[in-house]
Amino acid sequence: MSLQTNKPARQGLGVDSPASNTVSSKDPVLRSMTGYAHRSAAWQGWSIALELRCVNSRYLDLGFRLPDELRPAEPALREILGEAVKRGKLECRIQLQHRSDASRQPAVDTALLDGVLLAASKVQQQAAAGGLALSPISAGELLRWPGVLLDTAPEPEALIEQVLMLARQARSELQDSRQREAEMLGDFILQRVAQIEAIAQGLLERGPIWIQQHQEQLLKRLQDTLALASAGSGVSESETMARVRQEVLLYGIRIDVAEELGRLKTHLAEVRRVLSAGGLVGKRLDFLMQELNREANTLGSKAADIGVTQAAMECKLAIEQMREQIQNLE
Repeated sequence: MSLQTNKPARQGLGVDSPASNTVSSKDPVLRSMTGYAHRSAAWQGWSIALELRCVNSRYLDLGFRLPDELRPAEPALREILGEAVKRGKLECRIQLQHRSDASRQPAVDTALLDGVLLAASKVQQQAAAGGLALSPISAGELLRWPGVLLDTAPEPEALIEQVLMLARQARSELQDSRQREAEMLGDFILQRVAQIEAIAQGLLERGPIWIQQHQEQLLKRLQDTLALASAGSGVSESETMARVRQEVLLYGIRIDVAEELGRLKTHLAEVRRVLSAGGLVGKRLDFLMQELNREANTLGSKAADIGVTQAAMECKLAIEQMREQIQNLE
């Protein structure tokens, strides 16, 4: 029984031209580096099982576990799978076994068997002439004679052609598996993006109020302290308060987080754009996570209110959760 494929039969052991399930730098489909595919078929008394396992890796790493009969197929398999996977550790495992069914019948080399029988007969005659009695050769001994039972190994090129067709089918299944997982990862990342955007918007709305409250508290403390320190110094109260207000204003500028929040929202918008564009997004998103984390750290260092500190921690947690999932995107 032949394997079925939607593509026309090819001559030789070359691979097919790139199809819709291959990957390029402009491929709009988002894919995970984690996937699995399995295909099996029966062919001319043989059972062929092909398994693909893909996990995340910084670079492309293709590994093959093949029986000796299929070692010549490795370059073609490498090209077929390399068209679909650009990053990740992909293992291709193929098992080849005889089918245990009634359709398998042993084949005998009749010409060789006749020669063995003729030689056995001559030996029997010569032994009898010398007065020796030899037991006749048994059927089991004849079947064990090298070459009497014909080797049932398949024709190499035909077998490899069937395996390559099976590999293309498994490649398509692997791509579907990776795409489904990437869609779930993308949804997870977008949820965290929305969470951080909500936090940033809340800080933008409440930030001026926090700064004003902090300035008023600081101004009051400084005013009380300087009133005591400037007594008898000859410096007027108006001059002292002008300097105090200047210092408070400068401190307010230093603790203003509007700039960090603006950059944070810009990076989040870029994350949305990259996910929407699809393709090979993993490395770019990983870089964006570093930028987001830098802004969250700056946000926390400038916090003058416990609410800002808590918001910065929530942002860092969401960023770390995104980063962990991005490690699985191609």
